[in-house]
Amino acid sequence: MTEIFPVIMAGGTGTRLWPLSRRAHPKQFQPLLSEKSMLAETTDRLTAIDGIQLADPMVICGAAHESLVRDCFDGETRKLGRMVLEPEGRNTAPVAIIAASLAAEENEDALVLLLPADHHIADPAAFGDAVRKAAAAAEQGYLTTFGIAPSHPETGYGYILRGEPLSVGAYTVEQFVEKPDRETAEAYLKDDRYSWNAGIFLFPARLLLKEAEAHAPEILRASIDALRASMRTTDKIALDAEAFAAVPGDSIDYAIMERTDRAAVIGPVSMGWNDIGSWHAVRELKGATEGHNAADNAIVSNCHNTLVHSDGPLVAAIGLENVVIIATGDAVLVVDADHAQEVKGVIDTLKAAGRDDLL
Repeated sequence: MTEIFPVIMAGGTGTRLWPLSRRAHPKQFQPLLSEKSMLAETTDRLTAIDGIQLADPMVICGAAHESLVRDCFDGETRKLGRMVLEPEGRNTAPVAIIAASLAAEENEDALVLLLPADHHIADPAAFGDAVRKAAAAAEQGYLTTFGIAPSHPETGYGYILRGEPLSVGAYTVEQFVEKPDRETAEAYLKDDRYSWNAGIFLFPARLLLKEAEAHAPEILRASIDALRASMRTTDKIALDAEAFAAVPGDSIDYAIMERTDRAAVIGPVSMGWNDIGSWHAVRELKGATEGHNAADNAIVSNCHNTLVHSDGPLVAAIGLENVVIIATGDAVLVVDADHAQEVKGVIDTLKAAGRDDLL
């Protein structure tokens, strides 16, 4: 099998996990579910895959987070390939193009595994199996995305409708579907042709560049210009700020995957996937459901389905239900778990008030 170049997307600020996730130390560098950061867990998941040839992972991140990335890799159990430093975020299409271009420099037949740093996968073996199936489809000449078997009628994710079978576990993509309403999501749950769009991709580097030329030529040219103008060392590529500012921002889904006729989907895959997009998700993953609680540096009494975490003062919670409390040294969040998505509004309020010290 062709060598696979893992590329971990470690940009973003994870604002929905405020106040723990901040610009200076976003969620992908936080130990949310174990003693390891999300980036470390993602890296370890890759090294555990058997039966394929994986290069040392490349990490694409914000320039301000270089030291956080380096702290994750010890050079022994976790080895870093190269780092690409973005002056600012421009979404995932430029990331995919830059990743494909760099992989093609190393090996013109390279496959690229593009994945976020901040997703939780409870079943690494199932993930490894999905990677092997996706690689087989990619070698047939497809841009492959991972479809997750829905566990409930989720309205916060995009969906993928699979088409004709290509190989074991792989199908053409019939349609990418926008986030549905509740009734539509319930219908998708009953139809095994639909899966959640996980934002994980595996593709031939040269094919991605070819399809970008056909469907997103402006993004392709601007991304390559920024790469050519970058400052390079043996293990780091710092993209030129002026050139990168000219790159149109768009997702790989909108710019390429929804337009190409070479899209394939693996799945539906059952691997315990969660994008950890809110404190509600963290609460569930830490087991603070069905009458149970989860507490760190806290005293919890007569509470149910409550998550309490403090990096600052001791927190005492009494008589609460379905609540999330997150305390840091300078901010405290108290939210009903069902309203956890509304944390974004707090960020908007802080921005409007000029409280950059809390962002």
